[in-house]
Amino acid sequence: MFASRPVVHPMEVAAPAPAAANQAQQQQPPQQPPGVLMKDLPGMPGTPSGLALRVTQLLLAAISLAAMSSTSDFASVSAFIYLIAAAILQCVWSLSVAIVDIYALLVKRCLRNRRLVTLFFIGDMITCAGTFSGACAAAGITVLIDNDLNICSENHCSSFQTAVAMGFMCSFCIAPSFMLNFWSVASTRVLAA
Repeated sequence: MFASRPVVHPMEVAAPAPAAANQAQQQQPPQQPPGVLMKDLPGMPGTPSGLALRVTQLLLAAISLAAMSSTSDFASVSAFIYLIAAAILQCVWSLSVAIVDIYALLVKRCLRNRRLVTLFFIGDMITCAGTFSGACAAAGITVLIDNDLNICSENHCSSFQTAVAMGFMCSFCIAPSFMLNFWSVASTRVLAA
């Protein structure tokens, strides 16, 4: 059972009479108070599937970074430099959130703090937009080099295409984390209002 707070605060409540308490229990089944229990969806921060998503994001961004930086002529095109910068940002972000997920799983703590989930949402939004736009820009230059100019023999087109494909796969892997965090932020804002 995941509760919204790790601490239970005692309340001063007068105990009902024994006869009235037995009748009340027989008439109504026990119910949980509203807004106390929270369901952790697969992929949310602090879950094993959330950790798997973060590790997958990290690996795809690292492969994209390695494939692009293995070429000698990537520095001459600004779109390739932008993809490398976005992949570095994605690697750092995914690694830090994966460390937080590992910690949460080890201490069996639920990461449902509104500020923390909002931070995850904003970070996922920035890295998703950056990685996707970097992959789009690099894909445009790769298509230009390969199809339009036909100078793929002089360049490392296979490395460029691998880096672009991994960049797109990384941005598509960020999307579930982004949407789940967005849903969690939106639902906590509605519950708090």
